[in-house]
Amino acid sequence: MRIEPADKWIIDPMRRFINNSTMSGIVLFSSALIAMILANSPWAEAYHHFWETKFSIGFGDFLINKSLHYWINDGLMAVFFFVVGLELKREIIAGELSNPRNAVLPLAAAVGGMVFPALIYLLFNGSGEASNGWGVPMATDIAFVLGVLYLFGDKVPITLKVFLTALAIADDIGAVLIIAFFYTSEINFTSLLVGAGFMAVLLTANRIGIRSTVFYGIIGIGGLWLAFLLSGVHATIAAVLAAFTIPASVKVSATYYSQQLKHFLEKFQAAKPHPAAMVTKEQFTILDNVKRVSRQALTPLQKLEHGMHPLVGFVIMPIFALSNAGVTLESDALDQLTSPVAIGIFLGLVVGKLVGVVLVSYILIRLKWATLPAGMNNIHLLGAGILTAIGFTMSLFITGLAFTEDKYILQAKLGVLAASLLCSVVGYFLIRYANAQKTAPASAVEY
Repeated sequence: MRIEPADKWIIDPMRRFINNSTMSGIVLFSSALIAMILANSPWAEAYHHFWETKFSIGFGDFLINKSLHYWINDGLMAVFFFVVGLELKREIIAGELSNPRNAVLPLAAAVGGMVFPALIYLLFNGSGEASNGWGVPMATDIAFVLGVLYLFGDKVPITLKVFLTALAIADDIGAVLIIAFFYTSEINFTSLLVGAGFMAVLLTANRIGIRSTVFYGIIGIGGLWLAFLLSGVHATIAAVLAAFTIPASVKVSATYYSQQLKHFLEKFQAAKPHPAAMVTKEQFTILDNVKRVSRQALTPLQKLEHGMHPLVGFVIMPIFALSNAGVTLESDALDQLTSPVAIGIFLGLVVGKLVGVVLVSYILIRLKWATLPAGMNNIHLLGAGILTAIGFTMSLFITGLAFTEDKYILQAKLGVLAASLLCSVVGYFLIRYANAQKTAPASAVEY
């Protein structure tokens, strides 16, 4: 097999980088850092003004004219939530959340990691608009968490990654429900009914066997998402609902697929090769059949999830960070950081997440309702609790939904960024220390 220089030095390294999902956490962190630098540089005014640039979509009298910042938070982030929805469906059908025994610990830990931060926040902000921010410290940014774990390479137990991923998936379910029920503006029921109609079309298409991702994209975006955008219910909810309508079954069985591949391989080997560096018409037909049957052996859900992860991880999330993490630190930054909103979010993330995740997990393990995943020890669990306090993307997103006053938005962002930075560092050293300790006893079941 001939390896071209472009493949060896450019394409293959880029493919490995993009397919490494934890690298997205590194890119996300870099984007946030660039945003902070720009927001506190001589170009700060131009940086903030750029995101307020108006951008219109539509035609004739039907025109939606919003700022670039709005389209990022309600448009691009809908794509992010669409992928979250795909992950949720896969995990519930055939992933870690499909097995009650495996799911009980991360699910319970996720609930504890949402309830305690909200309660701590409300201790400092019990009334007024400030009280709306109780949902901000409840979220976990799995991309950042996996980015920290990536620094350890293969030294970190795989069960720890699985535990944190399952916990973050459950956390995402909570975040979606919170946005749907508590951070939704006045509802336009006409638009909502139109959205329900498009949802019915998508469900019917799934039921009768339509597998075209283009069809689901047109109806999901042009119909369901747009209807929800105009209804008052946050458009990201439409993205999650659309994801749940994507078919998750294969068209041909693994046995049939293997038989077909063997058949086509035999035909390809028997075909007379082209004298030049090309394939013959017969070989082309065989390869086309291999491609066709391979598509049938894949579920549209997994194909979409796999194909969209690089877009979300390396384009959408960094753009979101670039537009939302740029906090200009004024002379009163310390006062803003010690405000009730910032303190509530900071302690909600740092203390609430740690106590919620670790305490609930400890209780379940002591009651023998769950077991500590094999390969993990108690310090790994403590480190996991700290790492879940990295709220970043989701916390910043909910900040934009919770507050309308600029001062609260600034204070919330400061609290989120301070907590995420602190817990990234502390979590890293805790996991590093845990790796050096004796692992969990052999009696712990494989997670």
